[in-house]
Amino acid sequence: MFGLFKKKEKPVSFTGNYSGLFTDMHSHLLPGIDDGAPDLDTSVMLIKGMMAMGFQKFITTPHIYPDLYPNNKETITAAYQLLKQRLKEEQLDVEIKTAAEYFIDDMFAERLEKNEELLTIHKNWVLIEISFVSPPNDLNETIFNLILNGYQPVLAHPERYSYYNQPDVFHRFKDQGCYLQINILSLLGYYGKKAQETARMLVKEQLVDLIGSDLHHIRHLQALNTPSLMAEVDALLQSGRLLNPSL
Repeated sequence: MFGLFKKKEKPVSFTGNYSGLFTDMHSHLLPGIDDGAPDLDTSVMLIKGMMAMGFQKFITTPHIYPDLYPNNKETITAAYQLLKQRLKEEQLDVEIKTAAEYFIDDMFAERLEKNEELLTIHKNWVLIEISFVSPPNDLNETIFNLILNGYQPVLAHPERYSYYNQPDVFHRFKDQGCYLQINILSLLGYYGKKAQETARMLVKEQLVDLIGSDLHHIRHLQALNTPSLMAEVDALLQSGRLLNPSL
């Protein structure tokens, strides 16, 4: 495994286990189509690292963000097939599925209006994200329209939207029928203290439905290898509220 690391990268010594989660439902492992793995070698290295930490199934979710990553079903499927073939050549016994992480904007609203078939992480579950800079004007409407179109919306990493930090906001999303997915590394403080505090507030308020790695690169992989973080995730699993094991 470690032969795949570049010389300047420090190999990861894995000490813990996320096997209770079984499935990582948010990652950027497909090669060369967003800000995640840039090539197949990196994709394989990241997958091997995650497998060593106990993950057995991956739902990879490349960005569909027209201004930055104008992906579609065709570009995602092509990258997925390349990765599947490479994993077969590597004789890696791992299950991998592809979906997408949709950025909420006017073009996404058009997709819903046209009744376009969306890529889902599980059954009818659609992973959505919003701007980190300012709140969208129409998120509640988007959630409503997704449900109206037969989808289960899943809001990615709500703890990272710094303009949302009050429990009432997240309770309203939940009451509206939206699942909330936090990033594992938020619990560690990887994205800053504020995101960590919000993530822990969401856990305390019992608002977390799913947890994912949001893995992009080796720095995420190295940070995930933190025993105290694994213990925190295990405590969440023991609560019985996480939906990851059902994926």
